Amino acid sequence: MKYKRYFLTSESVTEGHPDKVCDLISDSILDECLKQDKESRVAVETMITDNKVIIAGEITTNAKFDIEKIVRETLKKVGYDDEKTTMDYRTCDIRQYIKKQSNDIAIGVNRGGAGDQGIMFGFACDETKEYMPYPIFIAHQITKKLAEVRKSGEINYLRTDGKAQVTVEYVEDCPIRIDSILISAQHLESADIHTMQRELIEKVILKVVDRDMLDPESKFFINPTGRFVIGGAIGDTGLTGRKIICDTYGGLARHGGGAFSGKDSSKVDRSASYMARHIAKNVVANGMARRCEVQLSYGIGMKQPISFFIECFGTNRMPEHVIIRAIKERFDLTPAGIIKHLKLKEPIYSKTTNYGHFGREEFLWEQIIQI
Repeated sequence: MKYKRYFLTSESVTEGHPDKVCDLISDSILDECLKQDKESRVAVETMITDNKVIIAGEITTNAKFDIEKIVRETLKKVGYDDEKTTMDYRTCDIRQYIKKQSNDIAIGVNRGGAGDQGIMFGFACDETKEYMPYPIFIAHQITKKLAEVRKSGEINYLRTDGKAQVTVEYVEDCPIRIDSILISAQHLESADIHTMQRELIEKVILKVVDRDMLDPESKFFINPTGRFVIGGAIGDTGLTGRKIICDTYGGLARHGGGAFSGKDSSKVDRSASYMARHIAKNVVANGMARRCEVQLSYGIGMKQPISFFIECFGTNRMPEHVIIRAIKERFDLTPAGIIKHLKLKEPIYSKTTNYGHFGREEFLWEQIIQI
């Protein structure tokens, strides 16, 4: 008998990765608006390069705040304190290009409709207790551990930028072993590469990875070029919304048309993606299927979704039309209904930025309920 066998790779990045820094700045601005005015309309984009920050977008709010202060505090928080190797929060040049939301968009949102057209996906599977795909779950665990050992001083030569990539072997859609782990971690120039390779294996990888998923053929690649001193915005231009696969399911599921960060909940790119994950997770958690992908689509200004679709990949334990009927009876899929159910007008968004928006119990869209 021939088995279905394949390899899947997922990536995660640390909080000092320039794209993630941009996401965090945008979400921190959004949170500050929502702290003061829950009806704020926000769509903010950030770009960082060299020692420069550009903030652009649309904000309609009664909140009063200092964008430059938020930017500098955020850069300090993620460890951008060196103009030669990352960026310096004290000296960087900050430019702002902010205007109000278009009245044409506001018309539809004001009457409870979607803030834009688009398609959104949510996914869940039973590969982990978090109902997340195994490769992205492990990748996030590694990058979180990288941050932990850096901040605690356990590995004192690490800097804030970094990435992890995990390749997992599947047989019959079940993860059976880790084939390889790649880590690229920014470090001080004085760091010894051989010491770093040993310590990242011992103090990061082996602390978070289940040993049963490793075997003698599992491979570890640590800083393959041998040097990663220049990082952050000095090494690579960062943009909001460029790490959308890290934000979601690591490539195992489809992704819709938009990124999340910097957008308030009237933008269904964000809110409907959270709802789609909520539904998919509860389908799996309630034993209806082992895998579930949900697709929603909306039209600007329209209250009801244009389409709703689920795919269980043959793992469903009851007909999919029965699952769909149960979902429609249980959940309000209007933008206003989603916002109310998931309490999306709260200033929670800077917490979502790093290590994925899903698989973390602190958010309401991860709550398990009875369908």
